[in-house]
This record gives sequence, structure tokens and C-alpha cells, in this order.
Amino acid sequence: MRHALLLTLLLATAVPAQAQLIPPARQIAGATQEEWSKRWWHWALSFDDEDSPVADTDGSLCANGQSGPVWFLAGTYGTKRTVRRCSIPAGKTLFFPLINTIAFPPDDEREACASLMLRAEGLTESPAALVLDLNGKRFAGLEAHRQATRGCFLVAPDDDAPAAANGYYVALGPLKPGRYTLNFGGILPTMSQAVTYTLDVR
Repeated sequence: MRHALLLTLLLATAVPAQAQLIPPARQIAGATQEEWSKRWWHWALSFDDEDSPVADTDGSLCANGQSGPVWFLAGTYGTKRTVRRCSIPAGKTLFFPLINTIAFPPDDEREACASLMLRAEGLTESPAALVLDLNGKRFAGLEAHRQATRGCFLVAPDDDAPAAANGYYVALGPLKPGRYTLNFGGILPTMSQAVTYTLDVR
């Protein structure tokens, strides 16, 4: 009996953790993924540089500002490949950009929302590559995960400058306990990013 139990435990730990890729049109926790893309920007731009998960070099800041059923992962500022480690509570759904951009009006100038949307769209056209790999499983069809903000939005409550965002976002989960190795990124004409996360879900 003890040997059978031990074998069961060994087999269970040998099976790599997996997570469902959520279709881009499906809502998460009552909100569209377009809405989550705006919330991602609110989160990503809410930190000073020293506390920012986007500037994080090792994953030690990954829990900053997280709450609710969705856990955001940060990309980068388009620098070299970044490798991070992050502990996440079980049951969370991940939401993050393979690659994305945001358009603001020039300093002290006004710009119509339609113009901002066109700029954000133009910067994210024709990706040379989009990559999503989870525990060795490579996902295809990632171009369908493009999310453009409908109209413009304010990034912070005390900011009166509108912004428009566009990019390729994915949602994975809800996560079951286990260890995940996640690789993601993208290449656009003017930017690129490549990120690796080791995720310990407990």
C-alpha cells in the first residue's frame, strides 16, 4: 500500500502543470479582455521605477499591486531577455501582453482620441513573431489575441491626458498548483520583448 501511494505521488509530481489558454473574446471575471488590457496598463504604470514589476530583473516585485481573481504579469521596456521567478496563489488567471504599446498626446499638447488610436494601432501592426510557450507547449494563432482599447482612457485618476493602447494579450488559467515555465514575447518593427517566468503556484 505504501509503495502504491509513493508511486502515485511520484507520477503526480512528474506530470507538468498545464493551464487553459482563454479565447480572446471570452470574458474574465465579468469583464472583457479589452477592459483587462486597460486595467493592465493602470497596474503597470502605477509604480515608481524602483517598485515596478516592468523594470523588475528577477521577479521579486511580481506580487506588487495584485488583487482579485486575475494576476498580471509584466513585460519589459524592450530590453534583453528577462528571466523572473514568481510565486502565485492557486486559482488565479494570468493576464499579460506578449507585446503591447500605449499612445499619449505629446507633452502639453492635445491630440484627438482617433489619432491616438491610429498611432497605437500602427505601432502594433504586422508582428514578425509572437511567442507563448508553457512547460514546453507552444501555442499558435496568437494574432487573434489582439486587443485595442475602444476609445481612449485615463491611466490614472489624477491624469487628464487620454491614452489609447493596442497589443497582443493572453489569458491563462485558472492556475492549478504546480510549477510552470512560461516563455512569451513578440517582435514588432519598432520594439521587441522576450520574457521567461518560473511560476510556483501554491
